[in-house]
Amino acid sequence: MHEWALAEAVVETVKRRALENNIKNFSVLKIKLGMLQQIDKDVLLFALEELLKLAREEHGVSVEHIVIDEEKPVAECTRCGYRWEIDLQSMDEEYREYIHFLPETIHIYVSCPRCRSKDFEIVSGRGLYVELY
Repeated sequence: MHEWALAEAVVETVKRRALENNIKNFSVLKIKLGMLQQIDKDVLLFALEELLKLAREEHGVSVEHIVIDEEKPVAECTRCGYRWEIDLQSMDEEYREYIHFLPETIHIYVSCPRCRSKDFEIVSGRGLYVELY
């Protein structure tokens, strides 16, 4: 399950940041989650909460609040320069699943709405970013 693996990586980041900065308690863990990854927020949140409980018990590291913000996928055509929001919900479920497991396959299923080129860059909505306060 991708969500659990992502949660493990996030909690490792929290523990590393705590060690590097000699801080044990964080007020907010803010996650910006690219929608292109199609991660189930509820499953991710559950995994984070469970793993953070273990981090508190084993390492004394705690987080008061978890905030997960989603970032919509936006692409920019390298041929004509057009920028657009990718609508994953309008795609076949099978294609969305391929993109979920291997995001680079999006170039097979999506093209620029203006010039139909498949030569585009994802400018937002991919990946996961962590901020701690």
